[in-house]
Amino acid sequence: MTSDDDVVTIDDIKRARDIIMASPLKVRKTPLLKNMTSYFPELDPSLNLNMKLESLQSTGSFKIRGVANQMASLPEEVKSGEKKLITMSAGNYGKAFAYTLDKLSLSGLCLMPLTAPSSRIALIKSFGVSVEQCPSAELTSEVNRYVEKENYLFYHSFDDARLIAGYGSVALEILEDDVRPDVVVVCCGGGGLVSGVAAGIRQSGLTDCRIYAVEPEGSRTMYESFRKGEPVTMAVNSVATGLSPPYAGNLTYRCCRKYVEDVILVSDEEILTCMSRLFDIGLKAEPSGCAAMAAILNNKIPDVAGKNVVVLITGSNVTLSEMSSYIK
Repeated sequence: MTSDDDVVTIDDIKRARDIIMASPLKVRKTPLLKNMTSYFPELDPSLNLNMKLESLQSTGSFKIRGVANQMASLPEEVKSGEKKLITMSAGNYGKAFAYTLDKLSLSGLCLMPLTAPSSRIALIKSFGVSVEQCPSAELTSEVNRYVEKENYLFYHSFDDARLIAGYGSVALEILEDDVRPDVVVVCCGGGGLVSGVAAGIRQSGLTDCRIYAVEPEGSRTMYESFRKGEPVTMAVNSVATGLSPPYAGNLTYRCCRKYVEDVILVSDEEILTCMSRLFDIGLKAEPSGCAAMAAILNNKIPDVAGKNVVVLITGSNVTLSEMSSYIK
């Protein structure tokens, strides 16, 4: 079932789930809405659509699952305050990172791209974490400068096996809700979530289940990595800022290459139209949170007729004013 080159194993994922649910961070088992096809008349009625609402997760996105596992084994030098933590994030990981440090009474720094929404920046600062902004292409060099010269410890926002294992807990919940999916569709930025979900699904024995990653056309790092055969770095630009890191991770690329069927691209217009469609049926989702559903609504996932399909709605961290500016 697994091999030596697995980034995470099913045992890692099960241990992570136990850690997460016992943590003080209020991680929730999120709802799985079943038989949702009739809400979307444009879909083939034979498709059995199920929607996993990580948008209702603590801190408004799936990120807290990974952070809870990532920070369960903090080094003593961090706990004592000898070292501070630093990360880089466009928003949702940064929010979960800041929320956790606040709960643990620790300080840290979050580097954010210039494109990060001002509401996310203010929110992260409200938890007592410092924020600095720089161009996306300079994030990694800035992190390295702080680590080398300022005595910070870097926690990666997506390319970390502990994060991937924590995100894999989503897969366990899907299977425990008596849905045997034929197809699972997951938003992809750095690839941590789709890596964990894909590993969890496939290592649980559903070797014939197809898992698809969905990226914005303007931020297609995993898509291009699949085509090149190695992780790539590139300029990115999308309304889905949470899905727009400037490179694919080494660990996430390895995991996706092994377990993900393909990477699907959606346009910003398709993402925003999907966000509007979800809002119309009472579901609030940020642009990054509904890219996977956008792929379903635009018939970009192959061979779904008559299949059990699970789509992840991954985040709801968008203000009403932002939504009104996105949806014309």
